Amino acid sequence: MPFLSTALDRVKPSPTVAVTQLARELAAGGRDIISLSAGEPDFDTPENIKAAAIAAIQAGKTKYTPPDGIAELKQAICDKFRRENGLEYRPSEVSVSTGGKQVLYNALMATLNPGDEVVIPAPYWVSYPDIVRLGGGEPVIVEGERQLGYKITPEALEAAITPKTKWFIFNSPSNPTGAGYSEAELRALTDVLMRHPHVWVMSDDMYEHLAYDGFRFVTPAQVEPGLHDRTLTVNGVSKAYAMTGWRIGYAAGPEPLIAAMRKLQSQSTTNPCSISQWAAVEALNGPQDFLATRNDAFLRRRDLVVAGLNACKGVDCPVPEGAFYVYPSIAGCIGKTSSGGRRIATDEDFCTALLEEQGVAVVFGAAFGLSPNFRVSYAASDTVLADACRRIKAFCDGLE
Repeated sequence: MPFLSTALDRVKPSPTVAVTQLARELAAGGRDIISLSAGEPDFDTPENIKAAAIAAIQAGKTKYTPPDGIAELKQAICDKFRRENGLEYRPSEVSVSTGGKQVLYNALMATLNPGDEVVIPAPYWVSYPDIVRLGGGEPVIVEGERQLGYKITPEALEAAITPKTKWFIFNSPSNPTGAGYSEAELRALTDVLMRHPHVWVMSDDMYEHLAYDGFRFVTPAQVEPGLHDRTLTVNGVSKAYAMTGWRIGYAAGPEPLIAAMRKLQSQSTTNPCSISQWAAVEALNGPQDFLATRNDAFLRRRDLVVAGLNACKGVDCPVPEGAFYVYPSIAGCIGKTSSGGRRIATDEDFCTALLEEQGVAVVFGAAFGLSPNFRVSYAASDTVLADACRRIKAFCDGLE
């Protein structure tokens, strides 16, 4: 359509949102659908957080707030970074947005110029490359290898950096793989970054609190303090606190960058929801003991799904360190034909046929930049996950 912006030609709709919506529509039409496509905890928001939101409503805290967050929430974020990550920030170095995605969007839109390059490890969260392209930048994809747990090497990072590189986007534990970088692995990457002072670091720590088997989370500016003044550390309340719909993400970084993000946000959404901000204050300042209980459930679910998928013909599922995703390879399924007569030439073909024939919705690996794979979100009950694994096994057993 001629009057639409040509910038839209550089991006595509989110595949994860599209698959989730299709699953909803099929279920609404009467199909028996198991949707494991959305990255959303099935747990409810803790009661103390909901109570704080209700109290904020009753106290009339329903007006506009400062564009990038109330003072109380910014202070809670500073306290969180000091307490949990050993990072020191002032409230003026904190930005609060309508979800983590807006934080990333604001930062990239506020900094990218045509021709700027952004290094992104693959598999990656689906929105990273598209936001970069929308900002006029060029994604430079560095593939993580299966034998390395889908993590990139310092040598690969070094090779990807050029004089045009502006950002390195880092995500651990990862969406979509759940892979987490140890302190030693991250130190090897930060050593590379220290040799390239023109490269800024965007660390997406959204899955920080979802870590298993003794894995210890660390973030780049914590491992290498020399990166502090060119790192944007991004987090939010969506995953750990089961607050996806509340839409609160935040970041801390150098004040000039935060000011630029605030300027951009003042001309878009302005402030995040006032009530959600007060709920987030309670989330960060309130009791944290429920996190361990929920992690125990996620660990049990992870092990159930990994075992179930590895019992499927043609599927190879590594054990992730965190988040609530697994990212199995289906190299052994490519080139076969399903029992319903569908040719499986790509991981998208696999996922489409799985949904149509067995009613299981997952997201194909090409959406995350590495094939042939698919992503499963195990943020569902044990019963649902066991049923899904049985259906996936039946589908794979029927491939010839």
